[in-house]
Amino acid sequence: MDRIETPPDVVIRRLPLYARSLRYLLQEDVRSVSSQELGERINVTAAQIRKDLSYFGEFGKQGIGYDVEKLLNQIERILGLNQEWPVGLIGIGHLGEAIARYEGFRRQGIRIAALFDSDPNKIGTDINGLTIQDDTHIERAMREQGVKLAIIAVPATRAQEVADMLVSAGVRAILNYAPMVIQVPENVWVRHIDPVAVLHSMTYYLAREEDKES
Repeated sequence: MDRIETPPDVVIRRLPLYARSLRYLLQEDVRSVSSQELGERINVTAAQIRKDLSYFGEFGKQGIGYDVEKLLNQIERILGLNQEWPVGLIGIGHLGEAIARYEGFRRQGIRIAALFDSDPNKIGTDINGLTIQDDTHIERAMREQGVKLAIIAVPATRAQEVADMLVSAGVRAILNYAPMVIQVPENVWVRHIDPVAVLHSMTYYLAREEDKES
């Protein structure tokens, strides 16, 4: 499938939302969907969906819509979900342990393959059949297993140090839960998830409403 041009990052971020909605449609035994119907499920305009998909080729037919299963397969292939991706998880606190035990990853092409922590009381213990390793072994273990994707769930004070170790280990994509922005080379992709920052972005609107009411 030839791409017309490099899609913006915001388009790539929407593709998993399309895929998730298409999976729900299949569960509901819906076999065909229009861009308008798909857009209504995720608050995206029909025109935006058509534009996003146009970066990757031609999908659907005018007046007929999309074959749900076929479109899902194509999007999953675009996202690389036609293969399984091993992931290294660093930081096995309450959040890290919850991530390690989450069963939904494997159904979506993700496999937690290695666990790391710096706490001597955790090193050597098992979660879901995986032994928690000393995080000083990150580079060796990640290279041996060919892991290119990692999740950081350590305190902010250690996040940059861990990120540097991951980059040295050849990791090319990092999901960062630590409440700080990590610095990485241009050829490494990072997504930051900071629930507090997201909540603060919503308290802004709540505060404005209270100002109007007072």
